[in-house]
Amino acid sequence: MQMIIVDDEAHWVDNLSTTKPWHTLGIEQVHKAYSASEALQIIETHPIDIVISDIQMPEMTGLELMERIRRRDKKIKCIILSGHSEFEFAKSAIQHSAVDYLLKPPTDSELLGAVQTAIGQLNAEWELISSLERTQYTLRENLPLLRGQLLLSALQGQRMPADEWERKLENYGLPFRTGDCALMLVRLEEEFGQYKNNGQPLIEYAVINMAEEIIGECMEVWGVKEEHGYLVFLLQLKEKAADLGTDGLLEQLSVQLQYKVKQFLKGSLSIVITEWFRFPDQLPEQFRRASAYFRQIVGDEREFVMRVSDLHEPSQQGPLDALYTPPSLINLLESGHWEAAGAKLMDVCAELDEKWPESWEHCMEAGFLITAAFSNLAHRNGLTLVKLLGTDIEELQSGEAFTSINKLRVWSLSVLAKLKEGTSSEIKDIRSLYVKKIQEFTDKNLHLDVSLRVLADHVNLHPTHLSKIYKIETGEGISEYISRLRMDRACHMLKTTSKKVYEISTDIGYMDPAYFIKVFKRQFGVTPQEYRDGKK
Repeated sequence: MQMIIVDDEAHWVDNLSTTKPWHTLGIEQVHKAYSASEALQIIETHPIDIVISDIQMPEMTGLELMERIRRRDKKIKCIILSGHSEFEFAKSAIQHSAVDYLLKPPTDSELLGAVQTAIGQLNAEWELISSLERTQYTLRENLPLLRGQLLLSALQGQRMPADEWERKLENYGLPFRTGDCALMLVRLEEEFGQYKNNGQPLIEYAVINMAEEIIGECMEVWGVKEEHGYLVFLLQLKEKAADLGTDGLLEQLSVQLQYKVKQFLKGSLSIVITEWFRFPDQLPEQFRRASAYFRQIVGDEREFVMRVSDLHEPSQQGPLDALYTPPSLINLLESGHWEAAGAKLMDVCAELDEKWPESWEHCMEAGFLITAAFSNLAHRNGLTLVKLLGTDIEELQSGEAFTSINKLRVWSLSVLAKLKEGTSSEIKDIRSLYVKKIQEFTDKNLHLDVSLRVLADHVNLHPTHLSKIYKIETGEGISEYISRLRMDRACHMLKTTSKKVYEISTDIGYMDPAYFIKVFKRQFGVTPQEYRDGKK
């Protein structure tokens, strides 16, 4: 857990943060803030769990700080410190859900006890949120979506170890097992087109329900709509129905589904079913074959029920599995997973070597898709392949890059390295631009609100992301930069102008001159007036 101690009196903050055995309570990090605004900036950029705050501070009181914290995160626990025992203060603290209200100076037992209470409340709340019972309830609520996503991924060729399949099938309440399965692909014909813009999902849901009702008597049914518009059903014979046999059973059930949909939904279906195959190993291959049957055999014909046949000689050609198996190359590039993208390219070339060593068309297919992914990434970053690749573009323009598998391998890996370098430079340039904008804005508006939230809004970034970018590029946090800038400007104005101390305080963003004097003295060991007089 992380905690922050907030007080405009530095000795309180430094003493409480460094001399108490916070680690014994499980506090991993204790942050320090010398004002409420500084505390809010730290809370925006760190996962703070507990706040210990003084109640009377310039600019913003501890109670106002609690109110601001409550607006953004109701789970943060607050403990109030005060030098006053007024009833109204304590009452307000309770109204803001403070864990405790302690008088200064608190004893160790009081302070550690209050923090222990806060930790207990946090643990109880998060245990409830993360409890197995609640997780299982949430899982049940989202089961249809999760089941559909799992089947879609498997159809597209995503592989999983056998033990992971078993775990997911069990967690998702799917009564499937490794072994014989069949696929049924269903296409809704044009009568359902009237629902395309209004009610199509309801019709599809109704067809899925009817399929589960009709087929579910003797088979386990797992259905989903895939990207080309087919309703896909994975089917497995129930153990209690093993004596029914499988010959003709799928055709019989398919015809029955067609009939009931026509009768009650007033529309027709075409259906392609596969032979029985071993699940999950052969699932992607059988799905591709069934999809191809719809294109090649059924075509535009209506109300067909067809079984994928093995009568035809297997084709000597076929698709490149590695190229299309998720995650796609373009997704890996967009997410900056460079090593995985390189491995993907190697897998594609390895498959070409193994299955299609003499096929120029397969090499060209891979080359075109790889180039399209490279171009997409370059264009998304406001660049061109010509600018990024230099002389390497000549092999692409002449087609030389695709004339052999080895040339494709060498060329694509070389381009990947240049893309990585070019986009990384671009990212660094963008980060530097953010830093420049922040520094320019702060320099011009130091007398106004230059909180992290305001700066983040100025450059349209989330405060946490902006804070990380600034730290990466400059090596210091934004709050440290602003504090340093304010002190540097105060020193310059004290030495070169005759402005009053309170005027300088306002000019650099401190509304309370007394607070400015306190911060200045903590930084330099002297007051602003002593600094001006040369008593350093």
